[in-house]
Amino acid sequence: MIALAAALLALAQAGAVAAQPAEAGALAPKPLFRDPVHDGAADPSTVYDPQTREWVMFYTSRRADLAMEDARDVRWVHGTVIGIARSQDGAHWRYGGTAAIPASCTGATLWAPDVERFDGQWHMWVTVVPGIYRDWNAPRFLVHLTSPDLKRWTCGERVELGSDRVIDASVVALQSGGFRLFFNDERMNKAIRTADSTDLVHWTVKDRLTDTPGEGPKAFRWRGRWWLVSDAWKGLLVLSSADGERWTRQPGYLLAEPGIAPTDRAKGQHPDVIVAGDRAYIVYFVHQDGEAEAQANPDRKRRSVLQIAELKEVAGQLTVDRNAPARVRLVPPAPARR
Repeated sequence: MIALAAALLALAQAGAVAAQPAEAGALAPKPLFRDPVHDGAADPSTVYDPQTREWVMFYTSRRADLAMEDARDVRWVHGTVIGIARSQDGAHWRYGGTAAIPASCTGATLWAPDVERFDGQWHMWVTVVPGIYRDWNAPRFLVHLTSPDLKRWTCGERVELGSDRVIDASVVALQSGGFRLFFNDERMNKAIRTADSTDLVHWTVKDRLTDTPGEGPKAFRWRGRWWLVSDAWKGLLVLSSADGERWTRQPGYLLAEPGIAPTDRAKGQHPDVIVAGDRAYIVYFVHQDGEAEAQANPDRKRRSVLQIAELKEVAGQLTVDRNAPARVRLVPPAPARR
């Protein structure tokens, strides 16, 4: 049945190619991107580089191909670097090496970059684990770095948020001035929390937005509203707000049901969102435990790929059809991000 569904999807996509005009965008493949080094791409963050006129995606390069004798051993998600992929159109990506992040201010394990451009300068917030561990019992914190060109990164400061188990930053500029950081506080039952800053250095912790565990928040503004999408491990939880202060939780979860196309047959996790004018696209990672290769070799379940789908807004709620052909038409952002 899965093979039949995949074949029908392929026919539908072929028909979509012929039916859609070029201005609808380039048809993205499945998977969107696969890390050629360790086959464990996850946690994407995507920006437009005006110097090269390319889209640049930073991601966690999990060591999914590491041979493991004990299924409880999680060294494969430690010792990770931040990988880079590049694209001219947002639909077709090529490997671009790894980010030159100084070891002097970070650690052996880097996760979940968030890259943003404010006032003409690039900023990265990256999760740091100071070592390579066999279990999940380790300190974790955020480090802020800056760059003039997305190539050379300079150490900033460790972000102090009152917890020794903080991961997964998402930073936005507020319309009223200043900045807001969304993050996961693992000491608070993995709640999504916020902190505000006027200078991107000193942060004041504010609100707890979720009462259920989760991680990987992505905050963005689209169609006159604020949105927050985060990984609830059973699909993606969605919050929305008219003013960025009072949030409403959307019923259900996005990408909770596996897709029918090969490489997309598991729940969607840790998203990024690319806003392109009136359109928006969600980039998410998918473990490969739903693939035939994983049935024959359980070690392949650790592998993960990146996928893309277009978001829709219907009656104030986000929807996404992961099985629909993904036509990507990205619009470079305006020079200012504030």
